[in-house]
Amino acid sequence: MVATASINFSSMICYSILGPFFPSEAEKKGASNTLVGLIFGCFALFNFSASLIMGYYLTRIGAKFMFVAGMFVSGCVTILFGMLDKVPSGPMFIGFCFLVRAIDAVGFAAAMTASFSILAKVFPSNIATVLGSLEIFTGLGLVLGPPLGGFLYQSFGYEVPFITLGCVVLVLVPVNMCILPKYDSIPSKDSFWKLILLPKVLLLCLTIFSLSACLGFLDPTMSLFIIEKFKLPAGYVGLVFLGLALSYSLSSPLLGLLSDKLPYIRKWLLVSGGLLTALCFFFLGPAPVLHIESQLWMFVLVLVLIGLSLGMSAIPVFPEILQCAYENGFEEGLSLLGLVSGVFNAMWSLGAFAGPTLGGFLNEKLGFEWASAIQGGWALLSGLATGIFYITEATKKSSSSSLQNPPGNNEERTHLMDDET
Repeated sequence: MVATASINFSSMICYSILGPFFPSEAEKKGASNTLVGLIFGCFALFNFSASLIMGYYLTRIGAKFMFVAGMFVSGCVTILFGMLDKVPSGPMFIGFCFLVRAIDAVGFAAAMTASFSILAKVFPSNIATVLGSLEIFTGLGLVLGPPLGGFLYQSFGYEVPFITLGCVVLVLVPVNMCILPKYDSIPSKDSFWKLILLPKVLLLCLTIFSLSACLGFLDPTMSLFIIEKFKLPAGYVGLVFLGLALSYSLSSPLLGLLSDKLPYIRKWLLVSGGLLTALCFFFLGPAPVLHIESQLWMFVLVLVLIGLSLGMSAIPVFPEILQCAYENGFEEGLSLLGLVSGVFNAMWSLGAFAGPTLGGFLNEKLGFEWASAIQGGWALLSGLATGIFYITEATKKSSSSSLQNPPGNNEERTHLMDDET
């Protein structure tokens, strides 16, 4: 638990420090809003591919080695990213940004896929609770990353935030080598396609994708909107991110506990979380059709609600996929946990690619207000689709139960017993 918490915390800091200052820094180097979105998004695209590969080969490579090696790669390339301000402006700067982000994505995929599998292996009966508790550290990383990155950037320049945090990650590598045990497992014959093509898993993948796309949309767009709309300096922009990160990290343990103690409530959390996320993104700008003037207090309040709604949908997904796999005959063990972890991280990464990429384009063409409203459509689609699926599933179960136990059966048995008497 300590090991996985450390990688979540440090990785989220390294990921989130870019938000307050990198978009404006990249613009100075000749990158457009669309290119900035692609730089953010390419991390997720490579993370998507790497997560599937790492999940499949988890038992062959070894969970501990994959985890530690991923941390090492991530720490090194975070330091390299801090050197990019020395690269000449234009295509060369943009090219190196893509290259370094791609390598970082592979390391991050390895560490996160292994960490999810290790947690599910150690706490098989309380997966949602443990994942929810772990999200405290994810939230802390998201909370501390933007203000810390903004402060270090404003005080010491572009290089210091990346070099400092990259060194922190590298220091954690030998610590995790010492405290993590070795996990052995027999490779399974089950495949990703067999898992993903299950109808319920396919819908849950859409949920993961939509949440990640909505969250990823904010990376390249929100800081620019805050600076332009509310005239805040880069150091204060990071503080606005606190609303989302704090509400997400504080609500996640409770949502995880509810998911484990009351499994039937997961479906309602998934549906209501998706619909609430869509509504919040419609009000984030707010959408011009509402004719409401954007104010800082309202913007922060909507971010708080987004953090809560994301937790409502994200926390129950992993145990729901795992339960669906068990119900469909998948072999229990570390190999299956690797598959589920790989699918979860891959779908999250795919959304994290689509969100910034599409978000950067929409922000450039339509402005933040319309872009955020359109982006909320992903969450609306997943919320409605999941709701329809669960209603259909409940109707089928009810019909099947009625056919197996017709209402007249009990009355007929009663008459027969009376006749015999």
